[in-house]
Amino acid sequence: MAELRVIVSGALGRMGMEVGRAVAGATDLQIAAGYDPDREAAKAALWRDATGGALLVGELSEALAVGGDVLVDFTHADAARLNIRDAVAAGLHVVLGTTGIAPSDLEAVGAEAAAHGTAILFAPNFAIGAVLMMQFAERAAAYLPDAEIVEMHHSGKRDAPSGTAKLTAQRIVATRSAAGAVRTPGPAGPALPSRGLNVPDENGVPVHSIRLPGLVAHQEITFGGAGETLTIRHDSMSRSSFMPGILLAIRRVHQFQGLVTGLEHLL
Repeated sequence: MAELRVIVSGALGRMGMEVGRAVAGATDLQIAAGYDPDREAAKAALWRDATGGALLVGELSEALAVGGDVLVDFTHADAARLNIRDAVAAGLHVVLGTTGIAPSDLEAVGAEAAAHGTAILFAPNFAIGAVLMMQFAERAAAYLPDAEIVEMHHSGKRDAPSGTAKLTAQRIVATRSAAGAVRTPGPAGPALPSRGLNVPDENGVPVHSIRLPGLVAHQEITFGGAGETLTIRHDSMSRSSFMPGILLAIRRVHQFQGLVTGLEHLL
């Protein structure tokens, strides 16, 4: 079987560098190019060390001209919207970890991918343990509908709440709705979103966001019931925790068409 050729977008970022190292270490994958507008010399040297000297370019068009099978994008929302459109138009599949993109924009580019016979696999979190955390939370929500989320990330993360927290909240709401589970009324009426706290609410699930140096990616969901609480927590202590899920997505994204959301479709 021929090696899959991978273009890494945001190659000199923290996640891009880790993706480059993981792809370079896989026997069935090959880095076609790394793309990053910021080709500062020290970072470029780190990229070469991490990838065994893989090509690094400053324009996505240069990377696409080299040719590839899959684009992996960990940049920021404004850049990613353009990157994935260009990759889809060039016939590449996309593994997308960039969060903060509006759902309507994702759906639109997903339709473009389907028209080109390619796929965009978007996951707000590629850690397999985080996927299991969300699945466990879905199960709990049918029996303990009162829940709040605390998500904690490094100080460089731009969006809040995180994509993982938003998706977890959506799934909790969908599960308790399907089960007919009703939240406990608050002191001033039914189901106060944040029980009087100034906390952003995601469809009826309060989400507390913390951004501090020293953190990587952490989330806990606490459910409350009569005389009991249940806390489900996941911690990524290193970005290496995301690599098995990303490599799995690279290898299997070609099995889909259009927009696919969530790594659980591959598990």
